[in-house]
Amino acid sequence: MTEFSDVLVETLGAIDFDPLALKEKYLFERDKRVRTDANEQYIEVTGDFSSYVDDPYQQAPEREPVFDHVDVAIIGGGFGGLLMGGRLSEAGFNDVRVIEKGGDFGGTWYWNRYPGAMCDVESYCYLPMLEELDYIPKHKYSFAPEIMEHSKNIARHYNLYEKALLSTGVTAVTWDDAHDHWIIETDKGDRFTARAVAMANGPLNRPKLPAIEGINDYQGHTFHTSRWDYDYTGGSNAGSLDGLKDKRVGIIGTGATAVQCVPHLGASAKELFVFQRTPSSIDVRNNRETPQEFVDSLEPGWQYRRMENFNKLVTGAEQDEDLVNDGWTDIFRNLTGIAAKTAAKKLGRRLTPQERAELMEMSDYRKMETIRTRAQEIVDDPKIAESLKPYYRQFCKRPCFHDEYLPTFNRPNVHLVDTEGKGIEQFTETGLIANGEHYELDCIIFATGFEVGTSYTRRSGYDVVGRDGQKLSDKWENGLRTVHGLQTEGFPNAFFMGFTQGAITVNVPQTLNEQAVHVAYILDKVRDADGSVIEATVEGEQAWVDEMDAKARMGAKFRAECTPGYYNNEGVAENPNGFFSASYGAGPVKFFEILNDWREAGDLEGCDVR
Repeated sequence: MTEFSDVLVETLGAIDFDPLALKEKYLFERDKRVRTDANEQYIEVTGDFSSYVDDPYQQAPEREPVFDHVDVAIIGGGFGGLLMGGRLSEAGFNDVRVIEKGGDFGGTWYWNRYPGAMCDVESYCYLPMLEELDYIPKHKYSFAPEIMEHSKNIARHYNLYEKALLSTGVTAVTWDDAHDHWIIETDKGDRFTARAVAMANGPLNRPKLPAIEGINDYQGHTFHTSRWDYDYTGGSNAGSLDGLKDKRVGIIGTGATAVQCVPHLGASAKELFVFQRTPSSIDVRNNRETPQEFVDSLEPGWQYRRMENFNKLVTGAEQDEDLVNDGWTDIFRNLTGIAAKTAAKKLGRRLTPQERAELMEMSDYRKMETIRTRAQEIVDDPKIAESLKPYYRQFCKRPCFHDEYLPTFNRPNVHLVDTEGKGIEQFTETGLIANGEHYELDCIIFATGFEVGTSYTRRSGYDVVGRDGQKLSDKWENGLRTVHGLQTEGFPNAFFMGFTQGAITVNVPQTLNEQAVHVAYILDKVRDADGSVIEATVEGEQAWVDEMDAKARMGAKFRAECTPGYYNNEGVAENPNGFFSASYGAGPVKFFEILNDWREAGDLEGCDVR
């Protein structure tokens, strides 16, 4: 054995599995799930399926169309839009309008009202602006109703309801060269202008459906988890779905959403059939009420410090303490932190990149072995337990944390239909066919997620027309070109929030807050300079594209070996619209430093003001 091999054993302890055999198992499980149709295996919710994007929660009130002018228009009323509106308000921009498709603020948390819905990142980090609103969440992981109410309170705090257009979808965003402003049109007949526009649409709002043969043939009841039909199921976010007590229910999908709602379905339905293509990684949740001593210990600036601590820990940076101390930080401490630090100390030197990669892989195997052992210990039936074991690296899919999901499969009325990676074969008038067997079902629930790997304009539902009639879809057809992911040449006074050549963080609202602070700064600087228009330059745009290329993640090989999912574009390596395709390779800590340094320089490098 090499010196490092000896240290590896000393660091991790005895290894009671065969790493080579495990890797072969991972690749085998991936190969049987790879499909040639990739993202095309999902149907766009238009035409016959357009009802799946309708709002079942609130009927749009009648109102007259709006024909006026605002300083800044924000498209999207989720966390991105709320943070943008709040930071603009703090910078003295009060003539702001939010346009939101849902009937209220909340974004993802407006739509995701399924039973059991909660955040999977600690609420003290995840919920934005806790200090600004002087609010402390009730639990370490907040449930959906509380998150929704907090979203509404942010909107009230910053007077965002005053000019908001709710239950309103944007249909066109067009730059007016003659007047240096944007013309925004909506499905309610509105046609108003705005000096600047911030697009905070977010990727988790447009549901997707599986393109399975016969999907139109089924005559029973159906709905998507993001449009939960409580009129049919009864109950609430807390469960008690009494409407299902005489129903045979099927749920398609076993990702994060299904993990949270399956326990409630299993507790209420006459029979529940869970159709699984790939099992999720299910670690301990250990949710609990917020203790008063924690609240009493908080000092000014506590939330930002906590978010920073969490972000650094889950990106591999060293921290003297772990303020969050949960499943997320435990994973990263062992994969990139403590294990590497211990091994380096034993070697008396820094690890080489190859050694660090080997240590991470072995640590990953070990962690996933504990996940698989947990399923084996909790689920009574050994065959079902084996089907629930995930055979892939930890971050091939978003890790899940839950304490009731696995025990649900011990209920006699709950049946796991493991399709061995193939998925559903066909819909019929009365149910589904999987593994050659027909399942009669009264209701089918789609827990099939949202559009992520499709183009920006498809997800938003409209195109953006910039200077000289150029369409954003044409400009970005072969890949994104931006300055810091926020601005693009040819589209003045337009800002794109989210994952357009920016940083992907475990705690998404932190990225959105950094972007909102940055955009508010830019508009403030333009105002101070008596300018009316700011636009990315060709040179500034190219400089950021070059930086993106130079820091491109070395994770392509890792994702290629993963079982298919939205993290790796459903197994297709090349996709300019993929989840990680446009992420900044040096990570969020470095990305936020770049934005901060750019602001401190104060010269708006890469942009032109007139």
